[in-house]
Amino acid sequence: MTDLWRARWQEGRIGFHLPQPHSALTHYWPSLGVPDRAKVLVPLCGKTLDMRWLAETGHPVLGVELAPEAIEQFLAQSPTPVSRYQQAGFNISRQGCIELWCGDFFHLHIQQASEIGAFYDRAALIALPEATRQRYAFHLAQLTPPGAKGLLVSVARKGDADGPPYSVSHQEIETLLSPNFRVSLLEEGEPDERGMTETVWQLVRRGPLER
Repeated sequence: MTDLWRARWQEGRIGFHLPQPHSALTHYWPSLGVPDRAKVLVPLCGKTLDMRWLAETGHPVLGVELAPEAIEQFLAQSPTPVSRYQQAGFNISRQGCIELWCGDFFHLHIQQASEIGAFYDRAALIALPEATRQRYAFHLAQLTPPGAKGLLVSVARKGDADGPPYSVSHQEIETLLSPNFRVSLLEEGEPDERGMTETVWQLVRRGPLER
């Protein structure tokens, strides 16, 4: 999986990247009620401009990305100075209030994410094969405190199809996430030319006494 994503970045096969912030983020994020200045975790962040939008609205951002090519391309988009350091196996670049951690998301520990207050997943869950998605859902829950709110943008399509992006059904999202999150479907789009339907979900981390 690591080699696959590194190859895609090196070869420029990043059709998932958008030249502007995702419309679901700009439309739904203000209604989530995320506290001002809450640090937002962005797993498998790539070079998404969504992080710039979150930072411009006042949120510190912690993006985690495996491909250093993606991080360097993101940093090159802004003239803001960059500071670099290492921590617990991650190469970290800080530009303004955006921290980019280059390394394996599954190696990010709760101590390193202690300031996280919200999260945003536009293309992380759907970048992972089925066998890894359960591990991802559990790890995301470990990193986010009770009450933390997040936005998930996923895709689904009928029939068998190779990914990434992988098709993740409504049922699978409920099965993966509802044990640790309150899950609400906000929007379901129309199928595109590939038969892929985008879905937008609100997630709220459950507390220890919630069922």
